[in-house]
Amino acid sequence: MTHSPQRDTLERWASGERIAPLPAREGAAPPEISFEFFPPKTPALEAQLWTCIERLAVLKPAFVSVTYGAGGSTQERTHATVLRIVQETDLTPAAHLTCVGASSEAVDEVARRYWAAGVKHIVALRGDPPPGETYTPHPGGYAYAADLVAGLRKVADFEITVAAYPEVHPQALSPEADLDNLKRKLDAGATRAISQVFFDNGVFLRFLDRALAAGIKAPIVPGIMPVTNFAQALKFCDTCGTSMPRWMAGMFEGLDDDVETRRMVAAAVAAEQVRLLQANGIDEFHFYTLNRPDLTYAIARILGVKPQPAAA
Repeated sequence: MTHSPQRDTLERWASGERIAPLPAREGAAPPEISFEFFPPKTPALEAQLWTCIERLAVLKPAFVSVTYGAGGSTQERTHATVLRIVQETDLTPAAHLTCVGASSEAVDEVARRYWAAGVKHIVALRGDPPPGETYTPHPGGYAYAADLVAGLRKVADFEITVAAYPEVHPQALSPEADLDNLKRKLDAGATRAISQVFFDNGVFLRFLDRALAAGIKAPIVPGIMPVTNFAQALKFCDTCGTSMPRWMAGMFEGLDDDVETRRMVAAAVAAEQVRLLQANGIDEFHFYTLNRPDLTYAIARILGVKPQPAAA
């Protein structure tokens, strides 16, 4: 396994050393970043997506991921978006792939199509069932994400990313069971995990502590979501089990009709969250862009990530 600064941080936490939550030092190297997009449903949204991709591509992210809808409902749009990224940009795409509602043969065929098209990175997820339905494994499919990871390993030598839940997956039986599931996914062949959204850095750092104690040493990348619409973010957090700090509610209080101030507050909050995590040894971040580039771009610049000239 490759050595990483995050592993050093985890081992320091495990030994009892706690790093002071101070802002990142002046002159520190900018973090490695990646972005998540979602496939468009309409021509107007497709135009918005490609504006977003073009705006953020100059920051040279490590990779960009493209999501999958509930029940695999956006499979073809996801595939089309990923292929266009391969064909028209210099970005490295990571395609989301789920096992919900599909046979293992069908999932393997999608994976083979990706590999043949030059897509070597998969974000492997169990996936959510359509709204109002309870998840039930497909009788001929991969039951859970760990099974999907093991299956992908047989298809091709993919780089595989999985999901981690600092505040526990809503359907997990317990925090311990959830952490065991993460370990199974990594042991099955995943190379990293990206976390669900969180806003309390202490929650994430304590999760890293527990992960290392459970024998997990693969990188766990923080998932960062800039918030401009607090009410919508609060609803999202309720569905995925993410806590929203009281201080954050105070930051957005009274700004419902003040879009520009909300955007400035959102940039400051997200940038400070990342800077504090950097001060604690984290050096890689995944941004949920919501296909809106300007806020993510501004945050990246605050963190020292600058546009890179195009290759000659």
